[in-house]
Amino acid sequence: EIVLMSSQPATLCVTFSVISGVFAARKALSKLLDGLAPLNLASDDTDSIKMVLAEVLNNIVEHAYPNPQTPGPIGVQCTLVDNGLYIALTDTGLPMPNDESPIGNAPNTDVQFVDLPEGGFGWFLIKMFAQDITYKRSGDINTLSFHLPIRLTISA
Repeated sequence: EIVLMSSQPATLCVTFSVISGVFAARKALSKLLDGLAPLNLASDDTDSIKMVLAEVLNNIVEHAYPNPQTPGPIGVQCTLVDNGLYIALTDTGLPMPNDESPIGNAPNTDVQFVDLPEGGFGWFLIKMFAQDITYKRSGDINTLSFHLPIRLTISA
């Protein structure tokens, strides 16, 4: 294995859209990973991508398009950059509260087993793995972008 040390790795951009709904996250993850296949990503990098994207996409489906009878588009653009992937997701759903991404604090787990939270870990996990997270609303379009570090290797 040779690690790519060049400051200009081969350009790779994966762009597509899916319609929100029950299978939107699954479809989007499948399309993205197919598009990233030429990178031969390490399994831990693939796992990070899956976890972060699944959380973000499920949040879009659940909160931006809360009414399943009125689905909408979710755009995904993933670009290879020097030290990872730059990912931007767009939708035309409801804006984030206060026009900003959530703080992402971990839920309190110092409680009795029966009182453990079932959810609330999403933004905590997203912010644990993703960097440079930005959210903006322009007209009726939400854009959430972030950087995911990956290690690029090529076989010799």
